[in-house]
Amino acid sequence: MLLVYILIGIVVGVGLGFKTGMAFKLKQMQQKKEDVEQKIQEMLQDANREAETIKKEALLSSKEQVIREKQALEEEIRKKRKDLQGFEARLLRREEMLERRSEQIEKRDNHLQKITEDAEKMLIEVEEMKAKEVEELARIGGLTIEDAREELLDRLEKTLAFETGLKIKEAEENAKKEAEKNARHIVVQAVQRYAAEYTAENTVSIVSLPNDDMKGRIIGREGRNIRTFEMMTGVDLIIDDTPEAVIISSFDPIRREIARIALEKLILDGRIHPARIEELIERAKTQVEEKIIQEGEQALFDTGMKNVNSDLVKLLGKLYYRTSYGQNVLQHSKEVTHFAGIMASELGINVNLAKRAGLLHDIGKSLDHEIEGPHAKIGAELAERYGEKWEIVHAIEAHHNDIEPQTIEAVLIQAADAISASRPGARRESLEAYIKRLEQLEKISNSFDGVEKSYAIQAGREVRIIVKPEKVDDALSAKLAYDIVKKIEKELEYPGQIKVTVIRETRAVEYAK
Repeated sequence: MLLVYILIGIVVGVGLGFKTGMAFKLKQMQQKKEDVEQKIQEMLQDANREAETIKKEALLSSKEQVIREKQALEEEIRKKRKDLQGFEARLLRREEMLERRSEQIEKRDNHLQKITEDAEKMLIEVEEMKAKEVEELARIGGLTIEDAREELLDRLEKTLAFETGLKIKEAEENAKKEAEKNARHIVVQAVQRYAAEYTAENTVSIVSLPNDDMKGRIIGREGRNIRTFEMMTGVDLIIDDTPEAVIISSFDPIRREIARIALEKLILDGRIHPARIEELIERAKTQVEEKIIQEGEQALFDTGMKNVNSDLVKLLGKLYYRTSYGQNVLQHSKEVTHFAGIMASELGINVNLAKRAGLLHDIGKSLDHEIEGPHAKIGAELAERYGEKWEIVHAIEAHHNDIEPQTIEAVLIQAADAISASRPGARRESLEAYIKRLEQLEKISNSFDGVEKSYAIQAGREVRIIVKPEKVDDALSAKLAYDIVKKIEKELEYPGQIKVTVIRETRAVEYAK
């Protein structure tokens, strides 16, 4: 029984121990469960807090993005507004120019209408006069020869008396104007004479000689070498007491350059006689022509111009040897090109068109001493002949207001031309008047039939005229000199006197084979 009790006790003890252990394990599990639930709760709370933080950060980020986009949009709006304001300003300027152009067209129409009305009135008056003359002729037709002669003489006396009265009145009015004109003329001539050093600097070239003995060889036997040289080049060769130097004088810089090159080659060559002089002058002409083309091409390169006709390039190069009021015309044309380009860029118009018109605006000056008319008109005709656009042709023709400017480019060229010309020291009025007078001397001489060449020399105090011997004989040479003198006295104003020399030369040339 004891053993049974022991076994029962063991079983009971084991059961109690197992129950107690199970209860303890359950308690531990319950505690772990609570711990896990608490951790879960804490994690949920942390997650909620983190979610709130992320939400706030996302909200702030979206607000900053919205602000940045708003600022960018406002900046773009400001730029658009500024562009619109600029466009509006340009439209206003163009509208003003169109209004001015419309007013000019209206004035021109009114002027044309007035001219038309005057022409119609004159036509009516002519018809009335014609009818009166017909009646008078019918009346005279019934008169005898003596009566008709007396009638004619009576009418002539009345007409002459009336015209004499008009002439006397006109002479009185002109006397006052002429007095002021002569006073200005005297002042201009005084300034011109005082500016002798400046004129000499622009109208003479000095050629150095190895020794003074060379002067005699240049003159030649009985002066034949110097006469041939002056006749072939159209310059005045001054050989004076200046040691080891000869002065070449001519208002035409191209002639002067040809003469300088030819004389330097003659001095180096040493063979100075008429045939050699003619040969070297022809070579010098070729060299100067090449220089002209180089200067024209360099001007295109400097200004960035392309596709210009080769003949225009050559004419442009000639401006390298031309001056206007003491200002080099080619350099002046380059300045006008740059000024016109800058202003065109500022106004937002075609820069290349404005620059091209600026470069070619004085192209007529390369031929203004060969063709009658103002250089603006000559230049416009040249540009049109060589395929330039109408806008360029118009800008050239209008740059001195010979016609009314009708484009913005034409107005720009006028402004650029004035800017270049008005620079301090850019131009010299008296020299230009002096050169114009010499050119006019040659133009008057060339206007007579039978004249082959003419050269103004001795600073305009002499003009030498070479005539065609088959057209002008010795007797006509004297009459030609007299006629030219009278025309010079009528059309020119000049100080002192001008000597007119007519040269008639006949050559016989044969070749020994």
